[in-house]
Amino acid sequence: MQGFAGFMWLLSVALILFSGFALIDAAIRREDAYRAADKQSKPFWLIILGIAFVVNLLFPILSFLPVIGLIATIVYMVDVRPAVRSITGGGGRRGSSSDGPYGPYNGGR
Repeated sequence: MQGFAGFMWLLSVALILFSGFALIDAAIRREDAYRAADKQSKPFWLIILGIAFVVNLLFPILSFLPVIGLIATIVYMVDVRPAVRSITGGGGRRGSSSDGPYGPYNGGR
């Protein structure tokens, strides 16, 4: 039984860290990028992710509220974050549209 309790504690900590990361990421993004990506506003996502973070801190993992918070966090990380990052240019590599995986394409020259 202690193994299960330890696993649930680790899962709870991972969920808190995941929602905290999403909240911090939403806070550092520009507000106009949310509108440009045609997503909800920045305050909307900050409120939703803030509530998810607090719920994950206060409630046990086996109740339904942390599951709802996890769903909101996953929606932000999978849908909203990539769209906002593509608008702000925070997608990692920056280069020309002709850049391939091994460098720029020069047309066989």
